[in-house]
Amino acid sequence: MNNSRPYDIKERTFEFANRVIDTVEQLPHTRTFNTIANQLIRAGTSIGANVEEATAADSRADFAYRMGVALREARETRYWLRILLRRKTLDESRTKELISEAEEIMNILGAIVSKARGKRK
Repeated sequence: MNNSRPYDIKERTFEFANRVIDTVEQLPHTRTFNTIANQLIRAGTSIGANVEEATAADSRADFAYRMGVALREARETRYWLRILLRRKTLDESRTKELISEAEEIMNILGAIVSKARGKRK
């Protein structure tokens, strides 16, 4: 993991959400990109929101469920970022960096969910 990124998953997803917001603010205001922007904002900020919810879970099963939702939102975020990369809308290196961060978050959340469910990969 890059040392400049926070270790705590709550802080890391919070920072990621803010980077997604900054990215969305740079998109052109067209019908297509407004739709993508809405989807990206919802998914990209939902990751951290679900991680926060998981920390207040009533049970191990609830914790695993919330972290699983966060994982699915991270996958969706990666999808929308890949579309932006293909459309060549933003700086390619910045978009690739966000995709890479989404993938790292997915890996972390996948491990958390697996451990919470008592499974090992």
